Amino acid sequence: EHSPKSLKVSPTLALRNEIWPVKLRLGRLFCFRCNVAIFLSANRRCVRLRGPMQLSCAGLIRLARLALVAVVSLSLAKAAQAEAAKPNIIFILADDLGYSELGSYGQKKIKTPHLDRLATQGMRFTRNYCGNAVCAPSRCVFITGKHPGHAFVRNNGEVKPEGQRPIPKAEQTIAELLRSHGYGTGAFGKWGLGFPGSEGDPINQGFDRFFGYNCQRHAHSYYPNYLWSNLKRVPLNNNPPVPGHASLPRDADPADPRSYDIFKGQDYAPDRINEQALAFLRKNRDKPFFLYYPTVIPHVALHVPDEELAPYLAQKWDDPPFTRANGYGYTPHFTPRAAYAAMITRMDRYIGRVLDLVNELGLAENTIVVFTSDNGTTHLKAEVDYDFFESVKPLRGLKGSLYEGGVRVPLIVRWPSKIKAGSTSGFVTGFEDWMPTLLDLIGEKTSAPAGIDGISIANTLLGKKQRPRKFLYREFSGYGGQQAVWAGRWKAVRQNILRKNNKTPLRIELYDLEADISESNNVAANNPKVVARLKKIMTREHTPSEFYPIKPLD
Repeated sequence: EHSPKSLKVSPTLALRNEIWPVKLRLGRLFCFRCNVAIFLSANRRCVRLRGPMQLSCAGLIRLARLALVAVVSLSLAKAAQAEAAKPNIIFILADDLGYSELGSYGQKKIKTPHLDRLATQGMRFTRNYCGNAVCAPSRCVFITGKHPGHAFVRNNGEVKPEGQRPIPKAEQTIAELLRSHGYGTGAFGKWGLGFPGSEGDPINQGFDRFFGYNCQRHAHSYYPNYLWSNLKRVPLNNNPPVPGHASLPRDADPADPRSYDIFKGQDYAPDRINEQALAFLRKNRDKPFFLYYPTVIPHVALHVPDEELAPYLAQKWDDPPFTRANGYGYTPHFTPRAAYAAMITRMDRYIGRVLDLVNELGLAENTIVVFTSDNGTTHLKAEVDYDFFESVKPLRGLKGSLYEGGVRVPLIVRWPSKIKAGSTSGFVTGFEDWMPTLLDLIGEKTSAPAGIDGISIANTLLGKKQRPRKFLYREFSGYGGQQAVWAGRWKAVRQNILRKNNKTPLRIELYDLEADISESNNVAANNPKVVARLKKIMTREHTPSEFYPIKPLD
């Protein structure tokens, strides 16, 4: 009887401003003036009052219903606000980009203005290690949070006719975990962790949307005749497709630039991939999203549109053609140095488009952006002149090696108002750290699976104190078989474990990276206790693998 005859304000506002003298307690409306509690019955026809009477009062029932609606609406609104407060995540992974191939990491010849700006807006890491020395096992470490001694995929392994050995369904991936917390998930670029339709297909590993190359070998061509959109092939206007591996025709003149035109296509796959990544951002702008962008650039073959090439041709570098005369490598190019630089600048432009759209949509303040690379610069010097570009300077080693140049890669992280702009960190971190770190940053730290190897680096990112990690472990059955462990200033490494002519396959080299970043002085003989300690870690962290055996370790 004390309720207003007409509702002139929203129930939520009315309750908040105490226009009605009522209080809701789990479906019970309590009237302070009458000291009665009102209960809606199951048939919604009557109410029970605390006291000696039972009444049917349409006004009280309407009031109770309004109050219930108000509180439920308020609860839903709070839940929506909590979901909206979770930060968006953009994780960009370059392919074979070396430690010193960005301007922010000392590069002088290749222009990367967007990534250099990103570095001024966030944190740049100087001791970041990819998951492994080549593509698939490195990505597996990121996706599953397990280092190579425990991860399922530990080397590249092709499955004909298209794809790689799949990660099992039982593996929990970062995409599955983020999706369970309300994230829209999309992957755009190169996958390499399970052939189309397999249990390792990205659509079966937590991604709502996938567009790009499923297979690493297919990704060797930037002008293919199709890409994958979820589980369907999407045709590209390249007829015939440009192969990823081919030589000049026998009658072609290698000194004539027109001889190389057969390796130019019309429909550049990275353009298509970038378009789909931008479409995903627009579609998911109103909910938290995880955009995984494993671009194929700058992995060879040297395929790049002419308009991107032109500024580097203007530099008039001494740039001898790559003719593939010995039959080894990817595809010939008349100006390989200019082509490689142009590819990286093209990648930078794509990333700039992503960052510009994030700003345009008003999402920058609540979006974590991560940029890194899956391994170091390729060792194919005739195609990619890593000496000319000083691609990994001052490090030793290249792609395929567990020396620093093969696995120490750039890492830039931006989160405005959370991560200090223009900061630099020497904290030792690896790809396995991203699963626990991202879960920590979104407020879901306790949902990290048991059995992962990564640690959260959230404190480092947020400018708080963090204890140095105890160790970082890597192993790789490829390129002769290798094993490495980092602990503080020390690094122990084994090389050529599987080489038949190696009489000491388990010999350990030791380097003091604080004094010798180029790993030029093996100090194992002078530090036997350190070697013994790191050897124990090597023994403990390796578990045998059916598909990637390292027999002297197994």
